[in-house]
Amino acid sequence: MVSYPKGKIKVLLLENIHKDAYELFHRDGFDVTLVKDAMEEAELIERISDVHVLGIRSKTNVTMKALQNAKKLMTVGCFCIGTNQVELEEAEKRAIPVFNAPYSNTRSVAELVIAEIIMLARKATDQSRDVHLGKWNKIAKGCFEVRGKTLGIIGYGHIGSQVSVLAESMGMKVVFFDIISKLPLGNASSVHTYEELLSQSDFITFHVPETEETKNLFRKEHLPIVKQGAYLLNLSRGKVLEIDALVEGLKSGKLAGAGVDVFPEEPKSNDDPFTSPLQGLPNVILTPHVGGSTEEAQRNIGSEVAEKLLKYVNNGSTTFSVNFPNIELGSLKSGYHRILNIHQNQPGFLRDINSIISDMGGNILTQNLSTSSNIGYLSMEIDKNLGDELKDKIKAHKHSIRTRILY
Repeated sequence: MVSYPKGKIKVLLLENIHKDAYELFHRDGFDVTLVKDAMEEAELIERISDVHVLGIRSKTNVTMKALQNAKKLMTVGCFCIGTNQVELEEAEKRAIPVFNAPYSNTRSVAELVIAEIIMLARKATDQSRDVHLGKWNKIAKGCFEVRGKTLGIIGYGHIGSQVSVLAESMGMKVVFFDIISKLPLGNASSVHTYEELLSQSDFITFHVPETEETKNLFRKEHLPIVKQGAYLLNLSRGKVLEIDALVEGLKSGKLAGAGVDVFPEEPKSNDDPFTSPLQGLPNVILTPHVGGSTEEAQRNIGSEVAEKLLKYVNNGSTTFSVNFPNIELGSLKSGYHRILNIHQNQPGFLRDINSIISDMGGNILTQNLSTSSNIGYLSMEIDKNLGDELKDKIKAHKHSIRTRILY
């Protein structure tokens, strides 16, 4: 059910996206290219000009300039949780729905958080390094059980709530802070303010998206508030923690340790060098953005996002798109034709389109319209093939952005 030969639809998958995603597109007949590394803006602008479907992870930024050069781009898939690397509003205005995988790596990240909490409490990474160097430094001072300690979770979404369940099963007391009211799981309890959480938590873990509100969410001014000897973990977004504040807290002894998986600036590929002021500090676990990098998570993400992209291209469904009006569409019945149109959200558009179809002798069988403040997404099924003439007339409407007809 497409209006364009699948073999001519070009799919570009960057950043070593799981092979299952490649196989899904390949088996469905698309022209798929898999690239190992991320792309800088200039390279992406050059490569994206004839691409219909783009798949990225967290390191490739789909900027306004890239979107302006993406004349054929139909949709973008973020094979990860976050979507801040894509100019979402600009993509919406250009009729490009963006999809992601908000759930597939939840367990992987949560497990690593719990592992790091225990490792930090026992200074295990420092002791492991010493033994590798031939030093036998068997001590108990400064090493603790996590049972009975308080874990503060900032952001009680899919990952934060999963961390909550795992932590409580080990006997930790869990408190959380979220700007949206959330139902606590188990015996977890919410606190009224962010500062309240900082002041009472032995371990503090961040699970928030990257927004203007969360940028440098933890700063130097928060160090006096934090409990003496607390531990900080950030496996969310690199700009959530002010690195200098974290370094100061660790060097002063106010913080007993830290686990950091994400950084304000990260290498584009595994071949590029990495430096951070956190390197070499005691009881600090540094990992290369691997919170969701398990085979299970990457396989699940590859399948989940690829299936959403395929569903949009093949039948027009936008369910779970993060920047687009959501419409769930079923299979097209034999003999019917589906019109998919994205247009500026202006009064009178639906009336005009209905008139065009009626004047051409078409009968509208079903019709779905969903809107955002910027655009409207319209799906109609008709019982007559009106072909390119209908498409041209809809395209000529002053508010129309993009039209597809599926047969």
